[in-house]
Amino acid sequence: MSAKNLDSKGRFRARTVGFRVSPEEEKLLNSAVALSGLTKQDYIVKRLLCRDVVVQGNPKVYKALKNQLAEVLGELKRIENSSVVNDELLSTIQLITATLNGLKGDKE
Repeated sequence: MSAKNLDSKGRFRARTVGFRVSPEEEKLLNSAVALSGLTKQDYIVKRLLCRDVVVQGNPKVYKALKNQLAEVLGELKRIENSSVVNDELLSTIQLITATLNGLKGDKE
């Protein structure tokens, strides 16, 4: 039998929880995870237990922000002549805004 692996708080996580999501939900979840700087497991556990997800600025988070903003810009250019904006794009913009507001702190 292999040695028990403990997490950073000394907990032994021996239970597996799984669930299915749609492709759209997966994309939103992956975006939120990338922008949080956490692992997918840590992000999901925090959200399920109604705990705050505190984003710590690091190169991984800044790269995710850059990539998300590039995707949003591409989507906005695509729909420039149309007045139709899908809910997924609006959710992504709200997530980016919340992340950026959290990164700049309470100075304002």
